[in-house]
Amino acid sequence: MAPDKVFGFYKQGNDWLCKARLPSDITIIVDGVNFHLHKFPLVSKCGKIACIFEELKSAHERTFTTKLEEFPGGLDTFLFAAKFCYGIRVEFTARNIIMVYCAADYLEMTDEYGEDNLLSKAKSFFLKNVLPNWKDCVLALRSCESCMPWAEKLNILQKCLNAVSTMVCTDPSLFGWPMMMYGSLQSPGGSILWNGINTGARIRSAKSDWWFEDISYFSVGLFERQIKTMEERGIRSVHLAGAVMYYARKYLPGLGRWQSTQSSKARTVASFNLTPTTVDQRVLVENIEKLLPKKKGKSFCRFLLGLLRVALILGVNQTCLDSLERRIGKQLELASLDGLLIPSFSDSDTLYETDCVERIIHHFVSSESGLTLFSPPSLDLISSPSCEPLRKVARLMDNYLAEVASDVNLKPGKIRSLAEVLPDSSRTFHDGLYRALDIYFKAHPWLSDREKEVLFNTIDYRKLSIDACAHASQNERLPLRIVLQVLFFEQMHLRTALASCLNVLEAENAPTGQGIATSETAGQIVQRDGWVTIVHENRVLKVDMDNMRSRVAELEEEISKIKQEMKKVTKSNSSLSYARIISRKLGCRLVSKSSDSQTDVVGSTAPTPRPSLEQPCSSRHRKSISLFQS
Repeated sequence: MAPDKVFGFYKQGNDWLCKARLPSDITIIVDGVNFHLHKFPLVSKCGKIACIFEELKSAHERTFTTKLEEFPGGLDTFLFAAKFCYGIRVEFTARNIIMVYCAADYLEMTDEYGEDNLLSKAKSFFLKNVLPNWKDCVLALRSCESCMPWAEKLNILQKCLNAVSTMVCTDPSLFGWPMMMYGSLQSPGGSILWNGINTGARIRSAKSDWWFEDISYFSVGLFERQIKTMEERGIRSVHLAGAVMYYARKYLPGLGRWQSTQSSKARTVASFNLTPTTVDQRVLVENIEKLLPKKKGKSFCRFLLGLLRVALILGVNQTCLDSLERRIGKQLELASLDGLLIPSFSDSDTLYETDCVERIIHHFVSSESGLTLFSPPSLDLISSPSCEPLRKVARLMDNYLAEVASDVNLKPGKIRSLAEVLPDSSRTFHDGLYRALDIYFKAHPWLSDREKEVLFNTIDYRKLSIDACAHASQNERLPLRIVLQVLFFEQMHLRTALASCLNVLEAENAPTGQGIATSETAGQIVQRDGWVTIVHENRVLKVDMDNMRSRVAELEEEISKIKQEMKKVTKSNSSLSYARIISRKLGCRLVSKSSDSQTDVVGSTAPTPRPSLEQPCSSRHRKSISLFQS
C-alpha cells in the first residue's frame, strides 16, 4: 500500500495531527503551532530531530516536546518537510523551492540520514529547473522573503540574482517560451507562427526593457540587491536607470503626474499572477535615489525633478534631498520650467519652493565654476560653446522668476537673491530680468521706491534691448530715477549704433589693412551692445550712405532757398504763420499731439514700434533719426 494513502495530515484548532494507527509520541512547535508527530519517521530523515531526541532520551518520558526557533519558511514549509518524512508525495515548485531548500538544510535532511533525502532533491531541482529558467527564477526570488537570511547563508539567493542578471543580457526568445508582447505570433522556440505553422523566421530584436515589469514584483530590498548585482555584471547604466525609474513609477503613483505622457504597455515574458509588493514609500524614495546612476538626459532630469517633489511630500531625510538637488543642479540646463515650479509643501507662505530652486542653482554654479573666472563683459565667454549651458540656465531662470513673481507672499530679498545667484556673464540681455521685475512690481504695488530701486540694481542697463528701454521709459510702476537712467542708456545705444555704422563706412574707404582692423573693432562694439541687426553688408551700407548724402545736399539747398524767401517776410507775421510757411515749403504738415497709452509689460521676443521715438527729445536727435529713415 502506498505510504501517501496510509498517512495524512489534518488541522484541529491550533494543532496539526497525523492520521496514523499509532498515537503521537513527539510534539514539535513551529511559530506557536503544535505538530503531533511520530519519532521514527522524523529521526530517520532529520539529523536535527535525531540530535534533539538523543538529548531528551535521558528523561525517560513517553512523549517529547521541542520547539524549533526561527524555522525558515514557516508553518507550510515544515508541513512540507513532515510529509516528505512520512513518505507522502510532495511537489517542488518555483514558489516553494528556496524555502524547502532552506528548511531541509535547517533540519539537516542530508543523504547521511537516507538516500535521496530532501536536501539533495531540493538542490537538484533548484539547479536543473529553476536557475536556467527566467520565470522560475523570478518566482523563486519573489517568494523567498520569509527565509532571506538563510538563503543568503546558503548562497542560493546570490545564485538566483546572478542567473537573472545573466538572462537580462540574453535574447529572451532563447529562454524556451514566448514573450507576451508578441502574443501568439511566436512559437516556444522563438520562431514566428502563421496560422499555427512555424515559418522559421525569428524575431530579430527584442526591446531592452522587457524585463522591467518582471523584476518590479520584488520587494525594495530584493530589488536593490538585483540592481547592484546587474551593475556588477556590467549591464549598461541606461538600462539600469530605466528599470529603477519603472519601479519608482509603479509604486509612487504621484510621480507619474510630472512625467511625460508617453506610456508604453508593460512588457513581460509570462503571466506571473502576482500582486505588487507592499512598500514603504519613504524608504523607497531613499533607496531609489541611491540606485540611480550618474547620468544626464532630459527625461532623466524630469524624472529627478518629479522624484524631488515626491520626496518633499513624503518628508524624506535631508541626505536624500541634498543628493537629489545636487544631481538636478549638475544637469539644470536640461530642466524645463514646469519641472522647476515645485509647489511648497512646507509651512511656508509662498506658493513655490524657491529655497529649493536656489540651492539647485548654487549646485549648478559650483559644477560650472570654471565659467565664472571670466570677466562679465568678456566676449570670449559669450561666444564660447562651453557657455551654452550657462545661457540656457539664465533663460530658464528669467522665465522662472517671471512665473513666481506674481506670488504676493514672495519677499523682495528672495527674488533678488534668485536674480543674483547666477554670474553677470550668464545673461547677454537683461530683458528677461526686467520683465520679471515688472511683473513683481505689478503684483506688489505697496513696494516703496527705495525697495524698487534696490531690486532694479540687479539689472545692467547696458544689456537692455531697445524695446525694453522704450517700455521702461514709459513704465508708471518704475521710480523716476530709474526712468531717467533708462533714458540715458537708451541715448547711449543710439549713439553707439550710429558710431558703428560710421566706423563700418570708414573701414570701407580706408586702406586694406587699416580697414580690416577698424571693421573688427566696430564689429566687437556692435556685438557687445547687442546691435547685430544694424550692420548690413558693406556694399549695401555704402549705397545707402551715398543716397543719404545726396538727400542731405538737396535739403540744404532747399533750406537756403527758404532762408532767402524768409527775408522778404514782414516782422508782423505771427509765429504760427511762420511755422506754417516752413512746413509748407518742406512738404510737411502739423500733427496734433496725442497722449500715448502705456503698456503694462514688455513683449517677449517680437520687436514693437518705439513709442519713445514719437515724442520729441531734441532737435539734433530728431534730425539724425529722420536722416536714416528717409
